[in-house]
Amino acid sequence: MSSTGLSDIWEAASASPYQPTVSKDLQFTFGFALLLVAFLLSGTFGLNRSLVTLPALGIPASLAFGFGAVYMICAVGVYV
Repeated sequence: MSSTGLSDIWEAASASPYQPTVSKDLQFTFGFALLLVAFLLSGTFGLNRSLVTLPALGIPASLAFGFGAVYMICAVGVYV
């Protein structure tokens, strides 16, 4: 068995704790902004549907909605 066990890795990781990209205090604001952007982009895409606007509006709208929904769910205390 190797000399580096799970406890050694655990102790090494304690020196640098995990810092999330978006802090807990900003999750609601960030999630709300993403959902607002998703709403605007999807509305614009719905009015001007074509293959040209799909990569420009449709894909960013769906990504913003997906990430915004997860941030909002986490911000209000429902952990997924």
